[in-house]
Amino acid sequence: MRSPAELDRVQWHDLTHAYGSAEDVPVLIRALYEEDQEEVEEAIYELYGNIHHQGTVYQASAPAVPFLAHAAVHVPGRRAELLMLLATLAAHEPEDVDSPHWAGSSVAAVCAELGRVLPDLLPCLTDADGTVRRAALRVAAALAEVLPAGPREEAEARVAGLYDGDPVPAVRADAMVALGRFGREVAGLDGPLPEIRLAAALLTAERCEPPYPAVLVAVLAADGAVPAPRADALPWGDSTQEERLAQLLSEDPDAGLAVAAGWIAAGDLDARGSWLARQIADTWRDREPQVLDLLLTALPQQPDADALTGPLLAVGHWVELVPEPSADLRDVLHGYATSADQEVAERALHALVRSRDPRAVELVVRRPSARLLAAAARHFPTAAEQLTPVIRRQLAAGAAGNEGIALVLALAPLGAAARQAQPELVDCLRTRRAAIVAAEQLGANGPATAEVVELLREAAGSSDTSLRSAAAVAHYRVTGDADLAVGTFEQLLTGQGEVHWFMSRLEPLGSAAAPLLPLVEPFLTAEYEWIRMSAAEAHLWITGSPDRALPILTELVGPTRVGLKALDTLATIGRLPDELRPTLETFASSPRRLLTDSPHSGDSHPDDELRTLARRLLAAG
Repeated sequence: MRSPAELDRVQWHDLTHAYGSAEDVPVLIRALYEEDQEEVEEAIYELYGNIHHQGTVYQASAPAVPFLAHAAVHVPGRRAELLMLLATLAAHEPEDVDSPHWAGSSVAAVCAELGRVLPDLLPCLTDADGTVRRAALRVAAALAEVLPAGPREEAEARVAGLYDGDPVPAVRADAMVALGRFGREVAGLDGPLPEIRLAAALLTAERCEPPYPAVLVAVLAADGAVPAPRADALPWGDSTQEERLAQLLSEDPDAGLAVAAGWIAAGDLDARGSWLARQIADTWRDREPQVLDLLLTALPQQPDADALTGPLLAVGHWVELVPEPSADLRDVLHGYATSADQEVAERALHALVRSRDPRAVELVVRRPSARLLAAAARHFPTAAEQLTPVIRRQLAAGAAGNEGIALVLALAPLGAAARQAQPELVDCLRTRRAAIVAAEQLGANGPATAEVVELLREAAGSSDTSLRSAAAVAHYRVTGDADLAVGTFEQLLTGQGEVHWFMSRLEPLGSAAAPLLPLVEPFLTAEYEWIRMSAAEAHLWITGSPDRALPILTELVGPTRVGLKALDTLATIGRLPDELRPTLETFASSPRRLLTDSPHSGDSHPDDELRTLARRLLAAG
């Protein structure tokens, strides 16, 4: 170990960390010894962010280790935190040691320094504070693969002593995990303590491939149902036991759902079971019915309104992918949709709308919001006569920003009834409230009154380039005169800005945009994939020929957002290049999701779109 008095013997200014020069490291290490606890707390926080940052260590990390070890021994009030910092700096996967890149790496240097001071830290394994003992176990485990024989045997023996006799179950469980790093097999699945059984199950899952054995799943379902106190959730490396458990269970959907069911049956404490079920739906296809059944069971077990919002949000996200949601689920959602708690009621009603329950329309009309009206319009376009007046009232009341945008977009599925909202759309365009989508809607529905035409012409000269492009296209759609649109896009495509957004608006112009072709063609070879994507689409719309677009679209297809867009355009063309067939067969048949999404999305799941488009093209080809 090295005391603060030796800090100046290190040339810190020649070393680097996550933010450049490491000359601040000695200042932070000295601060660990201060009496002001806020200063100590800040120093630890800063060290976690510079000599270690998002799983990476740096030049200055290894030289800091002997000083941090000294602080861990001599600053007892912060011993656990400093030991955890040391363990985090040394964290690596066991197989990393055999990599040709290990020698000379920063983490290898950290482990070497930590190995030299380990004899000074091993007494922390007998500290009176159980949290300190648990942190010290992580230090020993981090070095298991790199210690020479003698120090390794001593460290392993001390760890085994804690496993055999420590009075704190969490310490014994951590000692079992540490022994696993030392290569010692410990049969704990049938042990007397749930903490040990759970740790043994986690180790077993890490060592075997899915599907996991039934006995392991039973232990996880029974002994993992009660969460450890948050203060006890010490990480191993960059993840806690809870996080690692969720990662492993997400690899085996049947096991994950069985464990989630067990946790929910035990009360869904901290919403762990319902959260795990949602993880399975995020990871695997066609598990929505099982997940929704579990969430239905979990809803009444939530302790308060705040806890309800997460499961309700998940139900609203996944229920749309189920062809016929159960009557029981829809009845429960209907009940929550009339809750006195506004947030609970809105989320439940949103889920009810997405479940296509006709009772939702009346509730939306009685308790409207922009989000609910947009969802109702998409799922119940035949209710246009009920929904349009409500949308109009909210627009007339001055809705703006995202709320105004959602309300205008809600008009799109409502057909002829949406034309009743022309006065409100005109006012939105005039006052620049949700003006871009208002221009698009006016272009789609007309009619071409003198007022509308003049407002669109004026908006096409706006300093807002997105509004300019939308208004120019809308002007063409209501007048049939392409001159304004062509002139506007000539300026946009030769100026500064997101040219792919501008090209993506050209579809309504079709061949009328032919004068723009010389500007579009150079973008077919652009470096940025979204620009190539939009240029290929624009070329197709303008020329009517897929010949130039096909190779670009084919190259872009993949399990990404731009790849999904390329696939959608190929499906519109109806052409399946032979070289794409194996890829599309994977998209169509994969049991795992290839595209992820957020439960906050209001549209269909992108992975579901990916599979649907792939199947459509395969069937047509």
